[in-house]
Amino acid sequence: MNLAHVSVPKYWQALPQKYLLVAGKCKNCGKLNFPPMTLCTKCGKTNTQEEIELKGSGKVYSYTIIGRGGAPPEFAKMQKKCGPYAIAVVELDEGQKINVQLTDIPDPFNDVKIGMEVTAVFRRIYEQENVVRYGLKFRPKIK
Repeated sequence: MNLAHVSVPKYWQALPQKYLLVAGKCKNCGKLNFPPMTLCTKCGKTNTQEEIELKGSGKVYSYTIIGRGGAPPEFAKMQKKCGPYAIAVVELDEGQKINVQLTDIPDPFNDVKIGMEVTAVFRRIYEQENVVRYGLKFRPKIK
């Protein structure tokens, strides 16, 4: 049983967040809500969100390495091909914390560091139901 299954319609509904990091900014209090919501999480007002695109850069706040068969079913094929990979909580420049997969990391056990600057890149995430799922991963910022 695949507990992480996401139906194609539900996946397509979330594309603005997956592809562009679209957040909602409350016109009443200025709070950024990611993903956008009908109800502002700060002031409680409804229908006050205007969509804005976040910059897509930030710093690693926390991370873990997925290895030795620990990947969810949809990532098992990638893990078998590529080996261990890093999952991180990234604090975006705008202050939001999001869960992401890190990419372009030659040695995840030694190359990922708390505070490391990262930037969003568009990549293949996984394949499910013969549909390739694309979205954003984060890689080390090129200086």
